[in-house]
Amino acid sequence: MILVRHGQSHFNVHYAATRIDPGIEDPGLTEEGERQAQAAAESLKDQGVGRIVASPYWRTLHTAEIIADALGLPVAIDPQVRERYFFTCDIGSHRSALTERWPHFGFGDLAERWWPEEEETEEALAVRCEGFRRATLDDGKWDDLLIVSHWGFIRGLTGEAVGNGVALRFDPHAGLASGAL
Repeated sequence: MILVRHGQSHFNVHYAATRIDPGIEDPGLTEEGERQAQAAAESLKDQGVGRIVASPYWRTLHTAEIIADALGLPVAIDPQVRERYFFTCDIGSHRSALTERWPHFGFGDLAERWWPEEEETEEALAVRCEGFRRATLDDGKWDDLLIVSHWGFIRGLTGEAVGNGVALRFDPHAGLASGAL
């Protein structure tokens, strides 16, 4: 499978400069973030991607949209690949707002308010990541899967901290990343 971190968001810009939570809920991509998503899409064209699953945050959906348009694939939404709920940016948008903006995405049974109520601990993130890894293995259909996710989830799943727009190949059998594309 391939994991892609969303492109640069408005939160990323402010937090990188100050290391202070700027209080931006569910931020969108910056122009640089859109460029990063387009570059990721280019790098994925010959990688055998057959399915795209994205986190329900605005920044991942916009990144997934750019990649999906380039690859000609639909996008399914899975809150299990969401960011660790820790900062203000991890307050999501309601399903109704997301489906209005992306009516062609597969939101499945996503609840209207789908993000957690309280901060997610590192231990809880580890349990969620391991559950995702095991479910992916049980499904057996991971070799053509692209996940558009976040720094925390990708780090929790692979042990790798990746930059915005970076694509990383991951083998769920070994639980190891094999490097950026």
